[in-house]
Amino acid sequence: MSQSTHVAYDTLIPNNVGLSSDRKVLKALERWHPKFLDWWTQMGPDGFQEFPVYLRTAVSVEREGWAQFGYVKMPDYRWGILLAPAIEGRTIGFGAHKGEPVWQEVPGEYRSMLRRLIVIQGDTEPASVEQQRFLGNTAPSLYDMRNTFQVNVEEARHLWAMVYLLQKYFGRDGREEAQELLRRKSGDGDAPRLLGAFNEQTPDWLSFFMFTFFTDRDGKMQLESLAQSGFDPLARTTRFMLTEEAHHMFVGQSGVARVLQKTCDLMRANRIEDPHEVERIRGLGVIDLLLIQRKLNFHFSVSLDLFGSELSTNAANFFNSGLKGRYRESEIDDDHRLVDDLYPVSKIVEGRIDTVEAAALPALNMRLRDDYVRECARGVERWNRVIEKAGVDFRLTLPHVAFNRAIGEFASINAAPDGQLLEDPAWLAQRDHFLPTADDGTYLQSLMQPVREAGKYASWIAPPARPIDNQPEDFEYVQIPS
Repeated sequence: MSQSTHVAYDTLIPNNVGLSSDRKVLKALERWHPKFLDWWTQMGPDGFQEFPVYLRTAVSVEREGWAQFGYVKMPDYRWGILLAPAIEGRTIGFGAHKGEPVWQEVPGEYRSMLRRLIVIQGDTEPASVEQQRFLGNTAPSLYDMRNTFQVNVEEARHLWAMVYLLQKYFGRDGREEAQELLRRKSGDGDAPRLLGAFNEQTPDWLSFFMFTFFTDRDGKMQLESLAQSGFDPLARTTRFMLTEEAHHMFVGQSGVARVLQKTCDLMRANRIEDPHEVERIRGLGVIDLLLIQRKLNFHFSVSLDLFGSELSTNAANFFNSGLKGRYRESEIDDDHRLVDDLYPVSKIVEGRIDTVEAAALPALNMRLRDDYVRECARGVERWNRVIEKAGVDFRLTLPHVAFNRAIGEFASINAAPDGQLLEDPAWLAQRDHFLPTADDGTYLQSLMQPVREAGKYASWIAPPARPIDNQPEDFEYVQIPS
C-alpha cells in the first residue's frame, strides 16, 4: 500500500476534534492510516475480513450516537476519534498542581513522562487484537463471534485515540511512536509488546473470556486513573474509552458464567455431585470446574503483574506531576497530595508474607492493585452464585496476590494459591494442580469446534441470557456465505 492516502477524514472517521481542519494531524494520519490498514489486514481477525458483522459503531459521544448498530465489514469500520465533553472550569485534582487549571497543551517539564503513559496505553490496544486473531475460527456461536469482533474493532479504535494524541501533541516524536505501535507485535521475539500479559497467547475461548474479565479490567483501572489526568485531552479521551471498555468486561463476565452454567446443568442432569470426577464431566463435552479454577489462577496472576512493582518511583512521579491519578480519585477522602500519608503494602518479611506501612506516594501501584482485586472478587462471587444456584458444591476463589508472580515483591518466590510459601520441590510437585497443564490445553482445543448456525451454541457453553440490541434468538450476527 502507498505511503500516503487522501480520504475525507471528517466523514470516514467520526470525530469531535475538528479533524478536517487540522492540517498537521491530517498529514500525519495520511501517512499512518495505510500502515494501520496493512496491520489490520495482517493481524486483525483471521478469515472474516470480507463478511458483514452486526457491530456497534460510535459516531458521537451523545447517548444516541455512541452505540449505532448495523452490518459492516470490519476493514470498513468507522474507527473514530472521540473525546468526552469538556468540563468547564476543571482543575487538576491531585498532586503538586492540585487546584490549578487543567492543561490543554503538554506541559514541557512532563513531556517525556506523558508521552510514555500514552505509548504504554496505546501499545495494549493492538496487542489484544493480535492475541485474539484466530478466535473467530473456533467461535462457539455467531453471537460469540460477533462479540470478539466487537472487542477487536473497539480496541483498534482505542489505538486511534492514542495515536491522535501522539500526532496532535508530540510532534515528530509522537509520529514516530505512532509508527512503532504498529511495528511491535504480540509475542514477537524481536519486537514484542511492552507489557508481558499482552505477549501471552489466547488459544481458546475460555482464555478469551478470562482475558476480557481480568486483563481488560486492568485496562479499565488504568483508564480510570488516566481519566483523572491534568492533561485534559488525555482525560477526555480515556473517559470516552471507558464507555466501550465496559462491554469488553461484560463479554468476560457473562462468557465464564455461561460456561459454568452449562457445566453445572449437565453435572446435575447426569447426577455428578463431585467436581473432582473430571473424566465423567469431560465425557459430557463441557469444561470441568477444576480447569476453570486453574485458568482463573493463571489469568488473575498474570494480570496482577500489569500493575508493576508494589513500590514505584514512576507511579509517585506520575501522581505528583498531575498526570495520572488514583482509581476514582475524586471519591477518596484525603488531601489528594499524599506527601506525608502511609499505605499498607504486602512484602516478604522474615520468610513470610506480611503487611507493612509504606509511604503512600510510591505505593500507588499497590493501591490500584488493591482496588482491582476487590473488583475481581465481586465478579468471582457472581460466578459462584451461578454454581450455587445449580446446586453444585464448589466455589471459585481468587488466588493470593503472591501466587505465580513475575514482577514485584513476589517475583522470586513460590506461593500456593492460598498464600503458603513453598520450596521449589513442593512447588514443582503441585504446580499442575494450580495452573493449566498441557493436557488441559489439549482438552480445551478438542472442544473448540466452530458453530456457525444462527441461534445454535457449542456443547460447552450456554446461550446468553438476552440477545444483542433486542434481536431474535436466531439472529445472524455474522453473515457467512454457506
